[in-house]
Amino acid sequence: MFDLMLRTVVECLILVGIHSYLGLHVIRRRVIFVDLALAQIAALGATVGGIMGIMADTPQSVVFSLVFCLLGAALFALTRVRHDRIPQEAIIGLVYAISFALAILVVQKTEGVEHMEDILVGRLLYVSWADIITAGVAYSIIGTLHIIFWKKFILISDFPEKAYRQGLNIRLWDFLFYASFGFVITFSTK
Repeated sequence: MFDLMLRTVVECLILVGIHSYLGLHVIRRRVIFVDLALAQIAALGATVGGIMGIMADTPQSVVFSLVFCLLGAALFALTRVRHDRIPQEAIIGLVYAISFALAILVVQKTEGVEHMEDILVGRLLYVSWADIITAGVAYSIIGTLHIIFWKKFILISDFPEKAYRQGLNIRLWDFLFYASFGFVITFSTK
């Protein structure tokens, strides 16, 4: 029982660090539900992988989730415009709803009732040491990326108009932010 709880606590401590940092960017960008949308996109990727015969909790399933997250990151980067008439948060909400609906439709084509339960609930109590190490390495890579380019990430999150004036490629840096967030979310929702 002690080992079970220790693994859960260690995983939670690892999750808090990277998610707190990324969460600050999310709040500054006013895209509060992007984490839910990216998590749902990752779940949709795993679900599509399942219909293609790829078992959940395999490296191939993670790849499917990551590919879907990269597509979501590209979509979110492309939908951010300088003077938007429709808030990006509305687009994010729409993507979340569509991803969730598609996941349900895809699961109906399989015998994946258990997979749908995992999408809705998760299994934090049964995390393995291998999962913790994998997540720790993945989060360290993303954390290092954000340390190296922190000025650009802060600039586009806090001062987007200044970034536009400086000629920074906002869409590229948005894509890198959302892709790194999707990477973290994929390992978190696993």
